[in-house]
Amino acid sequence: ASCSASLAASNPAARYRTPYKYGKLVLPPSPEPGAFDSRTVDCPFVFHHHGLFYMTYVGWDGTGYQTGLASSGNLVDWRKEGAILRRDPSSPVTRYNIAMNWIVRQNELRSAGELKKVRGRFLGVYHAYPNPGLEEGPAVIGLCWSDDLRRWEVETPCLRPEEGTAWENGGLYKPCLVQHRGAYYLFYNAKTKTLPRGQGGGWREQTGVATSTDLKSWRRYERNPIIPNGPAGSRDERFASDPCVLLDKQRWVFFYYGLDQKGKARDLLALADDPFHPLKVNEILIDVGPPGSVDSTYAHKPSVLCHQGALYHFYCAVSGKWPNEVRGISVARSRPW
Repeated sequence: ASCSASLAASNPAARYRTPYKYGKLVLPPSPEPGAFDSRTVDCPFVFHHHGLFYMTYVGWDGTGYQTGLASSGNLVDWRKEGAILRRDPSSPVTRYNIAMNWIVRQNELRSAGELKKVRGRFLGVYHAYPNPGLEEGPAVIGLCWSDDLRRWEVETPCLRPEEGTAWENGGLYKPCLVQHRGAYYLFYNAKTKTLPRGQGGGWREQTGVATSTDLKSWRRYERNPIIPNGPAGSRDERFASDPCVLLDKQRWVFFYYGLDQKGKARDLLALADDPFHPLKVNEILIDVGPPGSVDSTYAHKPSVLCHQGALYHFYCAVSGKWPNEVRGISVARSRPW
């Protein structure tokens, strides 16, 4: 069965809508004090493997990010299987943080999202911040390899912020790695350094891409960022972040989230005929919910796959206000529950 409604040329978002929210967290923070995911659960990546669905996610314990794994038979009831990538006090890169955000998978949006092996192994991609705390310091991006999805060999970083231009000098964020026709496309969002008050202060996040044919030498696209911030008043005026890039036959589909000047973060969409020229679609795919809902503050950071004719759009749902917010994973799909 198709995972979408028919596409109307005048309404390109129709194929990718998931308007039916589950309305609950499917993966909350751990109630155990001191657990690696005791404070927050963030950044889902969902895939299918050996007859089950799995989700890698990023947990925060107040010191830094580490990566966990959960499994499910139905995409709603999830069982945590523990941390699979932990900080390494002996490493200058992962001393405090290691957040794996993607494993090379089937590219097709309407596939089951099975993993693909590269050189006989599973290939993941992580980002890591150099300091303790919440996203402290300019993060780097690197590759990691596994035979069993639970033990990972971590490579030294392949992308560093200081090697790029001003749009990414402040640090690199969530990576997405797509293998397609003999090349690798590493999509990622990154931030500027803190801007002067006259430019609004804070920083801006945008999405770019680097390419490789050998996983060793990476070339940043010369016209990065490919998903830039929108104009004043737009949904992604401050952030255009966290790419989840899949293929819908010949079309490249960019799920990402936008943060506006009012502080609302929602999942958005861009479409392209190639990996380099996404055009934004003027529609919110996942909006924040009403007061009291699990996503009343933010609804962002997409991970999408297909099951039994429906698209499932996982996202980080946040309610409340920092430092008392509740941050976990929820899901919406293309047909009613």
